[in-house]
Amino acid sequence: MSRVDQARGTRRGNRNVDVSRAVRGLRVLREDLWTVRADPLPPAARLRWLPHGIVCLAAFGVLAGGLAQLEDNGELDLGYAFAVALGQAGAMVLALRRPVPAWWLSTAATVLGAAGLHHLLLSGVVRNFTWPWTAAGIIAHLVVLLLLALRVRTRVAAEALALTALVTYVLQGLWGAAGYQSTGVVAVALSAVAVVVGTALRGRREARAELGRQATLTAEERARRTLLEERSRIARELHDVVAHHMSVISIQAQVAPHLVKDPPEELKENLAGIRHNALEALTELRRVLGVLRSEQPGEEGTAESAARPGAGAEAHAPQPTLDRLDALVENTRAAGLTVAKTVTGEVRDLPPGVELSAYRIVQEALSNVLRHAPGASAEVRVDHVARGLRVEVANTPPTRAAPPSPGAGHGLLGMRERAAMLGGTLSAGPLPDGGYRVTAFLPADATDLSAPHSLEDGTA
Repeated sequence: MSRVDQARGTRRGNRNVDVSRAVRGLRVLREDLWTVRADPLPPAARLRWLPHGIVCLAAFGVLAGGLAQLEDNGELDLGYAFAVALGQAGAMVLALRRPVPAWWLSTAATVLGAAGLHHLLLSGVVRNFTWPWTAAGIIAHLVVLLLLALRVRTRVAAEALALTALVTYVLQGLWGAAGYQSTGVVAVALSAVAVVVGTALRGRREARAELGRQATLTAEERARRTLLEERSRIARELHDVVAHHMSVISIQAQVAPHLVKDPPEELKENLAGIRHNALEALTELRRVLGVLRSEQPGEEGTAESAARPGAGAEAHAPQPTLDRLDALVENTRAAGLTVAKTVTGEVRDLPPGVELSAYRIVQEALSNVLRHAPGASAEVRVDHVARGLRVEVANTPPTRAAPPSPGAGHGLLGMRERAAMLGGTLSAGPLPDGGYRVTAFLPADATDLSAPHSLEDGTA
């Protein structure tokens, strides 16, 4: 093949590529602008339907002003002028629901009006008239383009602007008239401004909506993580309190027969049954702990726990009981909070899980007072009643506004988990004087193994 043939083939291939690109561009343009789909303008959050009313009122003004301008100054027939003005005003109203067809209607009304005035300008019947865009036509088209850019993609708004400029160039630059005031440049420039403003407002609205979605997801994730961390902490404390005692029971039941000379078979069988039940309870406890830790495996030694200062020390620290409540109150007073403590009823030994949960509930409630009620004073009441333990933490109204506390607000989740774990109840709410109160009841005969099942069912 000669070089000439190769060059011809190359040019032919380039032409084919250009043609395919042009066809593809026309197809995209048709998909974007050749549609009648509905895209209603949403009501403003606070103003509700006020923007719709403003657009309809402006459309009425365009109808009246355009009709008067075309009939009185443009010397058009009343029916023809009314059709043009009605098309321009109707496009504004239609743009509230179907912006793309409204743009076509506004453009068509402008072309129709320019065509009707063209021969009058050339014949000299009309002079110094705004052409090809009338003042009412410019206003109507700007509103339509603004409403269009608020709801469609930037590419579609740019295509509508480009076609507006093309129609203006064809009417004024190619077709032309005589003795008129040119409005093409002004109309195209103002149309560009309307498209830019509408696109910017649309981008701002979408950014705010995305920010709201991200904030919601972040809050949900924070609540989930707080709940999982509290469940893992409860699981660790449950293991420390219950598993230790069950292991001691199993070992004692195994050793006891060797401490008695010639123990009877009935005693051996009873001790063997005790040991068997203790081992079964340990197995069930491990399964329950697995349920509690299922969504956060390996909490100790993970990167997250390593990032928390003192996480390792906390895991191996002895679990607090009500005996350390005085130290907790003193630490809270040292932090600047006035705290009064009252203990009523007959103090008696309670299950370790009950004392631990009561201590944690008081600790979290006092922390919330420090965080959310600056300047307030608090009162801690511990009532030993017949069926269990009643704990109440109440505070007076704050004396000043609380500083921002990011990440706070999920402490009640953990307190309710603890109360539900023991079969108890917890209530929290504001007081009539502006204070706040947290009240919990923990039964003395609580079975710690009942709670994990409720957690597993998602009812806690």
